[in-house]
Amino acid sequence: MIIIKTDKEIELMRQAGHIVAYVWEKLREKVRPGISGEELNNYAEELILKKGAIPVFKGHQGFPAAICVSTNEVVVHGVPSKKKLKEGDIVSLDVGVRYKGYCGDGAITLPVGRVSPEAKRLIEVTRKALFKAIKQAKPGNRLSDISWAVQSFVEEQGFSVIRKFVGHGIGKEIHEDPRIPNFGKPHQGVVLEKGMVFCIEPMVSAGRYEVEIGPDGWTAATKDKSLSAHFEHMIAIRDKGVEILTAI
Repeated sequence: MIIIKTDKEIELMRQAGHIVAYVWEKLREKVRPGISGEELNNYAEELILKKGAIPVFKGHQGFPAAICVSTNEVVVHGVPSKKKLKEGDIVSLDVGVRYKGYCGDGAITLPVGRVSPEAKRLIEVTRKALFKAIKQAKPGNRLSDISWAVQSFVEEQGFSVIRKFVGHGIGKEIHEDPRIPNFGKPHQGVVLEKGMVFCIEPMVSAGRYEVEIGPDGWTAATKDKSLSAHFEHMIAIRDKGVEILTAI
């Protein structure tokens, strides 16, 4: 069941979302060749705690870290390690917090130093796909209008939409109904209405969409080892449209 949020609840989620955005911006300053995922994770956890929030991913279903650090072919759920980023990598940073009982969640993909033209285009296409999807999250549209906006744009650009992982509702729990695929035919599913809060998160591969899970049980990488990018915003449907709760 989709839980409709009150204005008061959305305000609390807005505060949580602002913490997510703050952590992104501070991490953006740190991402460079030579820094490790473990260092980024430790810094993010420190920032989250200083804001009076907790890192909601840590311990969630056994996940061992405060944030997900996913590099190059890793799509999502990358476990931060001592391995250092190098020039030309791309890295996705997925941040989740709980603040005053409500969750905030979002992800960005960043270049590490100078990257290839393909990597740069992949990042930009994935970011644009997110905003095309957000435009469809308005009262009266249907859930799959969001999905189709991602798939149609990404495939027009010659890339693939990852199908194993999806967006989701969010509130007191980090993952709530509904599931929001990044693919599918338009004009299907539930009608969108005021008070729905979702995380929309395109995950895009430069190659094929199949993924495999690593031996740690978490790290999900493209099976063909092609580059992958991931962007995510938490949004609330309002009277006249959509509000991005993780806006910077």
